[in-house]
Amino acid sequence: MRVAVVAESFLPHMNGVTNSVLQVLRHLRREGHEAIVIAPASSWMAGWTQRVGQDTAPSQVEGFDVHRLPSVPLSGYASVRVAAGPVARVRSILAGFRPDVVHIASPFVLGWRAVQAADQLGIPSVAVYQTEVPRYAARYGAPWLEDVLWSHVARLHNTATLTVAPSSFTICQLHSHGVRRVHRWARGVDSERFHPSKRSEQLRRELAPNGERLIGFVGRLAHEKQVEDLAVLADLPGTRLVVIGSGPLKEQLQAQLPGAHFAGFQGGEDLARHVASLDLFVHPGESDTFGQTLQEAMASGVPVVAVGRGGPLDIVDSSRTGWLYEPKNLAQLREQVADLVYDDAKRTAFAQAAWESVQGRTWPVLCEQLLGYYAKAIRVQHRRADEVALRHLQHHTTWPLTF
Repeated sequence: MRVAVVAESFLPHMNGVTNSVLQVLRHLRREGHEAIVIAPASSWMAGWTQRVGQDTAPSQVEGFDVHRLPSVPLSGYASVRVAAGPVARVRSILAGFRPDVVHIASPFVLGWRAVQAADQLGIPSVAVYQTEVPRYAARYGAPWLEDVLWSHVARLHNTATLTVAPSSFTICQLHSHGVRRVHRWARGVDSERFHPSKRSEQLRRELAPNGERLIGFVGRLAHEKQVEDLAVLADLPGTRLVVIGSGPLKEQLQAQLPGAHFAGFQGGEDLARHVASLDLFVHPGESDTFGQTLQEAMASGVPVVAVGRGGPLDIVDSSRTGWLYEPKNLAQLREQVADLVYDDAKRTAFAQAAWESVQGRTWPVLCEQLLGYYAKAIRVQHRRADEVALRHLQHHTTWPLTF
C-alpha cells in the first residue's frame, strides 16, 4: 500500500499527534508499505528550500521522505508551526506520489488543504481526529469562535472519505456536530518502554528527599492542559508535585506551583523512568480527546486521577484503575488524590489493576486496525467512483439500462 501521511504537527515538535504519526510510519515500514510525509517546515523559507538543508527538521523519517511546506509560528506558542501555501502545492505532491490513501493526522489548516487535494484527485482519505481545536478558543480568549470552528471541523471531516476518532466521547461529539462516517481508532501504548520495572529509587530520592509521595503530570505546559488546577494539591502533607513537560506557560506555572519540581521535557527512557517513579498520576485537561499519557502511566504501574471528560472516560475504570472527578470540581480532585496517596494498600491494588487494563493495547495491534480503515476508505472511494460512472452512463444513454 502507498500511504501519504499529512501531519498538522510533526518533528521536531513532539506531542501526541507527532508520536502517533511516528508509530504509524514505523509500522508501515515494518510491514513493507511505501509512504511519504507532508508536514510544516521549521520556518517559512525552509519550506521552499528544504532540499538545500535549510530546515532543521529531518528530511526522512523511518526511511520515508518528508515534504516540508512553508510555515509560520503559532501566536503565543512559537514551537508549533502552522503550514501555509495553496491546495495546489499539496495536490502536486500527492499527484507525484500517487498514494492509495491519504492519512490526515489531526487535520485543521494543512489538513483542510490535504482533504481538498485528495478529493480533487479522487484519492481516498482517512481523517484522524485528535485535537479538539474549537474548545481551545475559549482557553485562548476567543469563545465566540467556537461555533465557527466546529463548522469548519464538520465540513473538513465530511469531505474526507471517512474519519477515525480515538474515544466514544469524541465519536458522540463529532456526530452531534453533523460529522458522518466516524469510526473508533484508539491509540497504542509501548508496554515495553513504559513498565513498572523502570521505577528508579535513585530518581525518587532526588525528587523526594524527605520520602514524599510523588504526584505527577506529563504534557504541554499550555492553557488547554489546565496544569494550574494542580495548585489545589500543592499543600497536601507529605507529597510533592512533579511536572514533566515544556511549553509557553512554564514560568507562569512555576510561580503558581512554587513547591513543584519542573522536570522539563523528557523523552524515551528518561520519560519512562520519570513516569514509573511516580506514586500517582494526575490529568486535569478537559479537552484531551484520548489521553495517551494516562495509558503510559498505567502501563508503568501508576494509578491515575483524571477529569471525567473526553478520552479518560474510556481509559480509566473509576474506583478500580483510578478515579474520575467531575469537570471543574477541584475539591473532588483533591479528595480523590488524597484517597490514593495516603492509602498504600489501595494505591497498590489500583496500580496492579491499571497495569493489567492496558496489556494488549500495543501499537502494532492498533496500526493493523488502522490499515483496515485504509482498506475500507479505498473500497468506499471505488464504490463512489462506480456510482458516478454509472450516473454518467445513464445520463448519456437513450435506452433504459437494466441489470
